[in-house]
Amino acid sequence: MSRPGFLLSAWPWRSVSYLLTGAVTGAAALVAIVTVAAVCGALAIVVVGLPLLVVVALSGIPVAWVERHRLRLIDHDPAADQHQEPAAPGLWSWLTTRLREQTTWRELGYALLLAGLLWPIDALAITVALLFPLSMVATPLLMATVGDGHEAKVLKQWTVTTWPTAFGVAVLGLLLMGLCGYVLGVAAGARAELTRLLIASREGELDAKVVELANSRFRLVDAFEAERRRIERDLHDGAQQRLVALTMTLGLARLDAPPGPLADQLAKAHEEAGKTLAELRELIHGIHPKVLADYGLQAAVADAADRSVVPVDVDLELPGRLPQAVESAVYFVVCEALANVAKHSGADRAQVSGGHRDGRLFLQVRDNGRGGADTSAGSGLTGLADRVSVLDGRLALSSPRGGPTLLRVEVPCELAKAADRSA
Repeated sequence: MSRPGFLLSAWPWRSVSYLLTGAVTGAAALVAIVTVAAVCGALAIVVVGLPLLVVVALSGIPVAWVERHRLRLIDHDPAADQHQEPAAPGLWSWLTTRLREQTTWRELGYALLLAGLLWPIDALAITVALLFPLSMVATPLLMATVGDGHEAKVLKQWTVTTWPTAFGVAVLGLLLMGLCGYVLGVAAGARAELTRLLIASREGELDAKVVELANSRFRLVDAFEAERRRIERDLHDGAQQRLVALTMTLGLARLDAPPGPLADQLAKAHEEAGKTLAELRELIHGIHPKVLADYGLQAAVADAADRSVVPVDVDLELPGRLPQAVESAVYFVVCEALANVAKHSGADRAQVSGGHRDGRLFLQVRDNGRGGADTSAGSGLTGLADRVSVLDGRLALSSPRGGPTLLRVEVPCELAKAADRSA
């Protein structure tokens, strides 16, 4: 509205269209609500009345649908539908979802407000800011047609009997139309902002986007874990078996070959194949260890502690299995933490402890080393924090100079059901 060409643009007429369709929509909503209420009053039997009350509760949904589309007349930012998707197909699932969500009741409240208050205001704004100036502009035409060139009524209040006065009133009407163009723009803008606040608030859209982003992030984590398990299975059942067969073939050829350069080359090839097989087994174990998949986080942490160079005491009590993504992420945090203890801490003892309570997994890795661990020194702790944050978890590090070092992990999660584990 601050631009010089506002009055010559389409925005004043878009404002008029918005307010005019608002008056029509509100009047139609009033008729519909009064009709449904009258039917509910006439059919007061519970068997019949209850479905009608449900209809009343859901009557705000079509009104809100129309209002979100009408907002396009005055607002470039589209208004998203904030209703949730039903958990299952079918009418019953749709009804229960709609009756339980807050958006449905906000839309019902808006429909009642529109039917009882807003549409008369829209009609009044159109009447005062558009019809009155137009009737003044039309004064010469009215004087020439209705008044036979002798007189004309201005706004049904004043009588004009001369042509100069008639044209003067028309010029005044044109000036008022320019002023009322801004008035209509302000009225339509305020009306659209109120509508968006009640049924399509930007904060609600942002919350919905955040929820969808969190859900998509969890889906990506699950897909990543499934792909990693597939790679582990393919390596275990494919490449590893071929390497085992190759190692056995080289061993048999080495035994059959006579002493000499050929036997030496076969021995070297057999040794290299054995090293490659060992590295591949270590890689497979690092991708997704079988003990983690079969027995869970508690057994996998105990296995990692047994393989650690530094002696590790394990005090981890879990009442059941956790979601696969949580088990995998926390397991690799523990493995990386124990690797850092062995490489950098100078500790001669470490401890892994934790448990699950109040819907959260708590886990601590402590060592009695020299301390001074720095997340910016390439220790891999930043990557661990990112891995935990994907699950809405937190990773905290306390490592003063002189030790001890304490790594604390906290991840919100519930115990996984058997069906979820098998999936």
